[in-house]
Amino acid sequence: MADSLKSKGNDTTPELPTVVDREHCIAMGRTCVAYNLRRAARLVSQVYDQALKPTGLKVTQFSLLVAFVLVPDSKMTQLAKWLGMDRTTLSRNLRVLEKRGLVELEQGHQDRRKLKVRLTPEGKKVFEQACPLWLQAQEKAVSGIGQERWTALTKELRSLVAGLE
Repeated sequence: MADSLKSKGNDTTPELPTVVDREHCIAMGRTCVAYNLRRAARLVSQVYDQALKPTGLKVTQFSLLVAFVLVPDSKMTQLAKWLGMDRTTLSRNLRVLEKRGLVELEQGHQDRRKLKVRLTPEGKKVFEQACPLWLQAQEKAVSGIGQERWTALTKELRSLVAGLE
């Protein structure tokens, strides 16, 4: 590999090249945490989206419903922080769920900018229909990597998140 890709203390972090070429891009793709995690997430999301298709939910929406079950009457700011999302992205996703009648958004009484999110009876019904479908997708995803490796990877991902918060 070119001299500009010499390691900085380990063999997986290339130095920024002075000239960007195909070799450098390949090296960045192989070592970039964001690229590799996002690629894996997109592919895994497709498995879950396909499984959840009968409910009309995407896995991202299902994850939001899980959050509402875990933290009922959540405030937007709390949810965004807990989910690792910005408020704008969360708002956009919530509006889709609201249009479907799955959640209710209630403005705060003292501060109208603070929204509370609540799962509706229809939302609970769809969530209950989605859970067994999610479980099938979960089993498929875990079997693809193996339970032991998945357990270890989950631990590593939690460590990564904790280190970035």
